[in-house]
Amino acid sequence: MVTLPLITVIDDDESVRESLPDLLKEYGFDAQTFSSAEDFLASESIAETRCLVLDVAMPGMTGPDLQRELKLREQTIPIVFITARRDEAIRPRLIAQGAVDCLFKPFEPTDLLQALNTALRAG
Repeated sequence: MVTLPLITVIDDDESVRESLPDLLKEYGFDAQTFSSAEDFLASESIAETRCLVLDVAMPGMTGPDLQRELKLREQTIPIVFITARRDEAIRPRLIAQGAVDCLFKPFEPTDLLQALNTALRAG
């Protein structure tokens, strides 16, 4: 049996949590979603997750907060950030902090696939 790479989507936007898993499965990945960084940290999924698709701005713990927490826990999971905020300064800052990419919503599905493939090669 082939094990598909698990991509975990963390976004407070329900429409993203509903649509992205279908796209990820079309691309040959396994997918799961969480509505908050705290829920992900409390789950058993950290060890199985091969890549995070992570919203930047969420209530409570933000995407960059989760990135820092994972580093403190010595969990090296590649991260592709997604954001609806059109702040051009955020992308280079997040990549400098170790993210694979930062995509602005709405993004092209092929851009997400390219970022995921880069993340999985790096991870």
